[in-house]
Amino acid sequence: MRVDAENEVVIERPAAEVFAFVADAENDAAWRPAVLDIARVAGDRAGPGARYRQGVKGPGGRRVDADIETTEFEPDRRVGFRTTAGPVRPEGRYELVAEGGATRVRLALEAELRGLKVAMAPAVRRAMAGEVGNLEHLKRTLEEVRA
Repeated sequence: MRVDAENEVVIERPAAEVFAFVADAENDAAWRPAVLDIARVAGDRAGPGARYRQGVKGPGGRRVDADIETTEFEPDRRVGFRTTAGPVRPEGRYELVAEGGATRVRLALEAELRGLKVAMAPAVRRAMAGEVGNLEHLKRTLEEVRA
């Protein structure tokens, strides 16, 4: 069973600035409320093959491993990633389109649930909808903090 979610926002910042921020997943803790900790553990910098150890809030507020790896990296246009640890391992991508001095950012997530994990579909769908909804936090973070 496939579960997916997507959202987009327009951020009043140049594409290069938005890309640099989202391409380095160590910035995720600044705008994704569920991220408890994140650190790059492989790769000299953000880019293809960069790996991050990440802990997110799970049921009851406990830490759940949700490590990620960068799979696509097209400067100022696209960052793809896959989750490499955790009970559900979605793949996702940020797509950026310059619109004058602003940037349209689309975040899409998808996860394939098999076996007993199919029963988790409603919870996974809610969690993924919350994650793509966090683009509003990204917008505020980049527009307010970086003003």
